[in-house]
Amino acid sequence: MEWIEIGPDDATSTRIAALAEQIAHHSHLYYNEATPEISDTEFDALWDELKSLDSNHPQLRRVGAPVPPGSVKVVHRFPMRSLDKATSDDEVAHFVAETTAHGRRFVAQPKLDGSALSLEYRRGRLIRAATRGSGERGEDVTSNALRIPNIPDRLLWGGDCHIRGEVVMHLDVFRSKYADIAPNPRNLAAGSLRQKNVKAGKGDASDLTFYAYDVHFVPDEGKHPDSPEALQFENDSESIAWLREVGITPAEEVVIEGAEDEDTTKSLLVETERWTQSRATASWELDGVVFKLDNLAKRELLGQTAHHPRWALAWKFPPEEATTVLLGIDWQTGRTGAVTPVSRVAPVVVSGVTVENTTLHNVGEVERLGISIGDKVRIVRRGDVIPKIIESLGAAQASDLESRFHANGEPFTGGLPDSKPPQIPTDCPECDTKLRLDGAFLRCSNISCPARLTRSILYWCRALEMDGIGEKLVEQLCDAGLVKTTPDIYRLTSEELQGLERMAEKSATNVMNQLDSTRELALDIFLSALGLPGIGPELATAFAGEICTMATLLTLTEDDIERLVAIEGVGETVVQSLMSGIMDRSQILEDFNQILTITDVARTEAPSGPLVGFSFCITGTLSRPRKEIALKIKAAGGKVVSTVSGKLDFLVAGENAGTKLEKATRLGVKVLSEVDWETMLQP
Repeated sequence: MEWIEIGPDDATSTRIAALAEQIAHHSHLYYNEATPEISDTEFDALWDELKSLDSNHPQLRRVGAPVPPGSVKVVHRFPMRSLDKATSDDEVAHFVAETTAHGRRFVAQPKLDGSALSLEYRRGRLIRAATRGSGERGEDVTSNALRIPNIPDRLLWGGDCHIRGEVVMHLDVFRSKYADIAPNPRNLAAGSLRQKNVKAGKGDASDLTFYAYDVHFVPDEGKHPDSPEALQFENDSESIAWLREVGITPAEEVVIEGAEDEDTTKSLLVETERWTQSRATASWELDGVVFKLDNLAKRELLGQTAHHPRWALAWKFPPEEATTVLLGIDWQTGRTGAVTPVSRVAPVVVSGVTVENTTLHNVGEVERLGISIGDKVRIVRRGDVIPKIIESLGAAQASDLESRFHANGEPFTGGLPDSKPPQIPTDCPECDTKLRLDGAFLRCSNISCPARLTRSILYWCRALEMDGIGEKLVEQLCDAGLVKTTPDIYRLTSEELQGLERMAEKSATNVMNQLDSTRELALDIFLSALGLPGIGPELATAFAGEICTMATLLTLTEDDIERLVAIEGVGETVVQSLMSGIMDRSQILEDFNQILTITDVARTEAPSGPLVGFSFCITGTLSRPRKEIALKIKAAGGKVVSTVSGKLDFLVAGENAGTKLEKATRLGVKVLSEVDWETMLQP
């Protein structure tokens, strides 16, 4: 078998890009389509791998997925962030240790497996309901939210607030009305909440239930002038009690407090065990327990990352397992050119869900597992999504296919396939281009590959919020040969659009207007919309602040790498990803430069403060959370890294520093105590 191989540096950068692409893709399926393809465990593995390769990657700071085209968007006044996760006792203990300086009193609530919802009340009246979406913007679902029986259109309080919670479908309702038409309650709840028209058999919002877990009060300067003053609570548990008083149903809560870290950790773990034991008899699907610091003022001190608050943790149940038979493997090409395997398995029921497809990530995973077609395989499932193959159990027997049924209830009639190793492609399944081996991935390098082209155009349009250009239209444009590169969409005419299926004059005019509105773009927006591997919105802004003009972008050379690497939060791997992305798309960039107006951006000012030019790593037990120290270092102009190397300037070490201290000593890195570090902060 022949592949084109690429070097280790290229492999790392392209792996980072592929991980970011997969995370964005699966976030969209989970949050917007309610049709996830991978399990929570599998998604977490992608997330953790990206974090290990590039801890500052902007994809790690995103929550959810962008709102799909055609929907009414709602900007969340209070962003709906995700939660940091834990699956082990040690991670719970670490969370307690990280927050101990701010208290040992926590609120525990079940992590309901439904669809996140924000309710906006003004003068006590429900005026808007929105999905989580990207965390910054969601989809307006007010009409369906008003159909949910336990969501009041008026509160027993006449002020302004935003109430957050989870919409679920109780299992008894699902089993009695929908078990034969939907795979699980979570997907049905999400679909019912977002559907435009109520259709028989498609799920009805009136069968849903809302459980609140949070409330934010609008500050006095932003509330309606006739509303009462914003309420102030000392603890989260008090706000939960208040929700009950005004007519909102909160998720069940337990307040936990310990005298010492060890006692507190044990109490939290008792709560995880309680919910683990009662999971099978719960009235709704759930996938873990959420722990939140109770004191609201201390939460403010701990703060949050762009992805999650530092004062909360989601502990997740261990995965569930089943065995089935591998029937075959299909290969699909994605936007970045990654060719990924999708396995077809004999239908198997895992905690009430029939599974017939799983993902295998990449060719490296296929080879690592050593699986063959016809093998009996072990799969794990977490939550309500498609599981992952984790082990081959050897050649299957005919008895392994007995008593199997499809998701629609029909018996499985397929026989046992001939045992054979999977056929790993050497050419792209979409365009026949020779594939190159990129670490554990197979990759198509053809920028014009049909599979890559449609996804690149969709990425561009979604990044620029051109809602009128959806997946079906892009496929028609490409199939008709009207668009062969992304810049070609700006050469379309209204007449050409009207010649397509289901494209009348009004729709064509809408598309043309949206295209015209994006013919002038600032360089940072342009870079972000390009969708270069590994370059998301935040990195695009950082690069644009140094490059400044389109002319400079088009003439970047190896000589520019050093100044680009010097950008805060940017490493050599990311710069190489930018350079290779630009090189691969040189003709497309020249074309964009001719057809669009790309405006300059101002140069980003250099960081200032007493720690400018110095890098720090933090380890050991300190008097305050490490994250708080890291924020202070960045505010003073310093750079925080997660690993110790010869290039590191200082290691801030507390008690029980461990291997990082040993490595720093060996490499001659200067070690600072917490007092030493605080002295450096002085101007």
